[in-house]
This record gives sequence, structure tokens and C-alpha cells, in this order.
Amino acid sequence: MQECDVLIIGAGAAGLFCAIEAAKRQRRVIVIDHANKAGKKILMSGGGRCNFTNYNVSPDKYLSHNPHFCKSALSRYTQWDFIELVKKYNIRFHEKTLGQLFCDGSSKEILNLLLSQCQQYHVQIELKEPILSTNKIADHFQITTNKNQYICQSLVIACGGLSIPTMGASAFGYQIAEQFNIKVWPLRAGLVPITLHQADKEKLSPLSGISCESIVSSKRMQFRENILFTHRGLSGPAILQISNYWQPGDALTINFSPTIDIFEELKSAQKQTPKRLLKNILEKFFPKRFVNVLFSPDMLSKTLHDISNNDLQKIVSTLQVWTIKPNGTEGYRTAEVTIGGVDCDALSSKTMEAVNVKGLYFIGEVVDVTGWLGGYNFQWAWSSGWAAGQVV
Repeated sequence: MQECDVLIIGAGAAGLFCAIEAAKRQRRVIVIDHANKAGKKILMSGGGRCNFTNYNVSPDKYLSHNPHFCKSALSRYTQWDFIELVKKYNIRFHEKTLGQLFCDGSSKEILNLLLSQCQQYHVQIELKEPILSTNKIADHFQITTNKNQYICQSLVIACGGLSIPTMGASAFGYQIAEQFNIKVWPLRAGLVPITLHQADKEKLSPLSGISCESIVSSKRMQFRENILFTHRGLSGPAILQISNYWQPGDALTINFSPTIDIFEELKSAQKQTPKRLLKNILEKFFPKRFVNVLFSPDMLSKTLHDISNNDLQKIVSTLQVWTIKPNGTEGYRTAEVTIGGVDCDALSSKTMEAVNVKGLYFIGEVVDVTGWLGGYNFQWAWSSGWAAGQVV
């Protein structure tokens, strides 16, 4: 049996960061994970370059049933604080787009930073240890794994959500919440590609691999970034972003031409080159495959002179108010995050401690706080981990 002040379940971004902060306060900290390696999701994130935070972090970039909950942690440990830490370790980084910060080199640099600090402050990390049972006895917790038994004063749940099960994701954190009668909001895949109904999938399959800047809108939100046609449906940053807000049965509206006024371009071309084919004009702005799928051969073979105002409106509508009703999403298999989770109203926004279970804390993705694509979820991991690390 091992005794410690703080036991953290989950050796990911939030868990490691919390461990470091607690150990700085001379707390005896043990981190347990069932995986064979710490920080697996860190390593694969951002295409192997780890989108570790964003210049534009603010509470309105997060979804939660309690939208105010994230404000405290995000304001007390900010993106600027983590950027300073990255600079201290001489990790070179760059802004890719929209404030998103990536390592110039590899995600390993961020993980090595965390592991280096864990070593510096004597954090004990135990891997390949699935949890068999968790109990609260008087004022401490007893955790039994396949290898050992642990006794701790503070228990931190930092084991993430259900996204990317091949990385070892599980429902363990939600099960612990329910064991202690803490509400868990319904879960669904977030930041995930969408799938299409069979007829749409067959029609659009020739477009697989085409990417274009677009404005994608749902009933609740819109995003302007690239979309990507795939053999299963639609992906790309704008689609991943809107997936957090899309609800089954809703349609999506896509403007494939956010920078060009297609109506004005076609009207101008009608005057200057009335004998040109519509096909030739559209292919100036869009890939040939794209034009051939969205419009009929009869329409494309018309000269500009033969296109009526009614035709023009239909063309513009197709390109700038294109509507599609998704079949669903690709689910947790490719989702970057899990939406929903441990009810924020059951936690302290300052400490992340369960209101009705003294000594039990929840941080990171397991909590009902989900950020946009672009480093926001890593910042929530750092901020929530930091907040708990000050008090455990």
C-alpha cells in the first residue's frame, strides 16, 4: 500500500499540469494511468505539433451548460502564462491561423516540458495500472489498481472523455462522478467530421479531397474556415467547429464563396463576354470537379447571354446558400473532444472540487466544458489543472 497527499487519475495534459502545481507546494503526488505512456493525446495532437493554446482564449469560445464556470480558471491561469512556460523551455512555436499556436518542432517538446517538471518536483508517475475500485473512507480515498493499493487525501479525476478510443479513452471519469452521486450531462462527440445520407454521399463522392474556404452556418453559430470533402462526408476546420453546435435533424448552410460576390462577377461577365460558357466562368473560381458536381451539364453549357436572372439567382444560391442535412457524425472514433460531462454546478469554479464530496476533484475534458478547435481545449486543461493544483 502506498500513501500520498494527492492521487491523480490520468497522465494527460490536465493531470500532469495539476501534478506539477501540487508538487510545487510540497505535496506528495502520484499520477496513475492505464496507458503504457504518459501524454498520448498530447503527442498526436495538432498533426504531431501540438496546438498547445491560442492567443484569443476567452470564455465565449467554450460550450457548457454553465457558460460562466470556466471564467475563473481561465482568468487565473491564462494563455499568456502557458506561453511564458513554453518560452522558458526554449520551445519554438508559431501562429498557424486565427491565434492557434503550434510547436515548430514536435509535440514531444510539450510533453517533455511536463515530464521534466514532474521529475523536478518529484511527481511519481505509474503507468499500465487500470483502476479496479475507488472508495472514500472517512476523510481519505482508497484506490485499488491491478498492481497496488493507494491511500490519499485528495483524489483528482483527469482521465479525459470518450474521444479517440484507440488512444485508451474510457468512461471511467463519468463512472466515478456517478458513484459519488454527481450529475453527468449527456455525452456526444465534438470537433468531429459529419457524415451524409447515402444519396448525398454518392452525389458528392467525386469531390473527395477538395478543400475550400467557406462560411458554415447552423441554427446556433457560424464559422469561416476551410471545409474538406471526404469519401464519408464533410470535414475540415469549419465543419469540426460547427459540429459542436449541430443537432441531429438540423441542416447546415454553406457559403463556398465568402470573398467573392458571385452575382456581381456573373453580371459583369455577361456584359463583357456574353458568348462565354457559364462553365468557363465558374472554373475561374472553383475546381472543375466541384463545378461539374454542383451544376447540371445543361446549365454549364449555357452561354452567359442565355442565362436568365432566375438562373443567376439559382447559381448564386447553390454556391453561397448551399444547404445540406447531415446524417450524423463520425462519432468518438475521430472526435477530438467529448461534449457534456461532469456537471459544473456540482464543482467549485475556483478549485474544481466537488461541492458535496470533500477532497474529490474533476479537471480537463471530463468536465462539461468544451472549447473550440484551435488550442482552446489544451488551455482548459492547463487552467483547470492549475486551479486544482493550488489547493489539492
